[in-house]
Amino acid sequence: MGSAEPLKVAVLGCGSVGSQVVRLLDEQADDLAARIGAPVELVGVGVRRLDAPREVDVPEGLLTTDAASLVTRADLVVEVIGGIEPARGLILSALESGASVVTANKALLAEDGPTLFEAAAKAGRDLYYEAAVAGAIPILRPLRESLAGDRVTRVLGIVNGTTNFILDKMDSSGAGFAEALEEAQELGYAEADPTADVEGFDAAAKAAILASLAFHTRVTAADVHREGISEVTAADVASAADMGCVVKLLAICELRVQPDGEEAVAVRVHPAMIPRSHPLASVREAYNAVFVESDAAGQLMFYGPGAGGSPTASAVLGDLVTVARNRLSQTRGAGESAYTDRAVLPMGETVTRYHVAIDVDDKAGVLAAVALAFAEHGVSIQTVRQEGRGDDAQLVVVSHDATDAQLSATVTHLQQMDIVREVTSVMRVEGGAE
Repeated sequence: MGSAEPLKVAVLGCGSVGSQVVRLLDEQADDLAARIGAPVELVGVGVRRLDAPREVDVPEGLLTTDAASLVTRADLVVEVIGGIEPARGLILSALESGASVVTANKALLAEDGPTLFEAAAKAGRDLYYEAAVAGAIPILRPLRESLAGDRVTRVLGIVNGTTNFILDKMDSSGAGFAEALEEAQELGYAEADPTADVEGFDAAAKAAILASLAFHTRVTAADVHREGISEVTAADVASAADMGCVVKLLAICELRVQPDGEEAVAVRVHPAMIPRSHPLASVREAYNAVFVESDAAGQLMFYGPGAGGSPTASAVLGDLVTVARNRLSQTRGAGESAYTDRAVLPMGETVTRYHVAIDVDDKAGVLAAVALAFAEHGVSIQTVRQEGRGDDAQLVVVSHDATDAQLSATVTHLQQMDIVREVTSVMRVEGGAE
């Protein structure tokens, strides 16, 4: 290896992930060279401001604000800036200049992945992105390569550590959403502006990437039905506990057989109740986990830290080793696989069970009237629980499988009934047998 020409590496971004990539490139230089078959040389780190505080000391002369020039003189480019622009332009420029690219940019891949994949194919270079979903957890490569000979039918995951921490605290301590969010912010698990996490935008981008890989169909973030956890109450979490369930924000990607026999894709992100016996129910604090179901392999679960500088940098370095090896052998890895071109179903056609809490007048005939409203929209009731509270009562209804459109029509009907004071909560129930 002493005579092998070094592969030139450019890193775009030097935040929590980029700084750890720079550190690992330095600390593991000898091991990386042995694994790749040639040394890697960091030729520059693109940043917005040269004087910004950094987690690691970057060697003098490597920091630059001219990222556009940097990507044209590298063999391998690591993009950990995030966002849409300038990341997209820089990745496209890097590929056009002959570099292979490793990115952790879930938002860009979920919005405009096909453009990037097409540019990589045209250039004959790699585009790898394991770090874009679930941090250090190896989930994308198993979907793209290890399970390439299998038929994946469902991917169910907790892919956002912030929301899992909040919901876990609500479950374990009885805290409300605002209190649990405040604790998450104090501990550094949640940003000062937590919107991307708590409203499900982060998880939706990851769900789009997972569905695209699992089902060989182009899925964008706009195709993903998204609901966050800001409306989840302590009462919802307590009601789930009464059912032997826990509330999690789930990314759910499914193959659905249509009446005509054709398969379609359903992708959604929303809070849901899952039985405590389900493997995902035991995922605590800020950890992530992804549950995969396939025809031949059966059920697989991937678990670990889903965010953070070092875990995410670990995934980046894994991809870097692969694309570097490919470059030395003058080959490229698996590209985009979108040959099935399946339709993506609207949320109204999605089928699941529902937990509905309804405040009603406490008088004779109310239960029968509510049951009739469910029946009129084709929603069968699995269980119902009634609790009296003075002049009013609460009904908690759990349905059998129904479409989201049927449930929505039922809720609208209930809200128009004189005996119904309020539909206080509607939450889906996943992961359990009917």
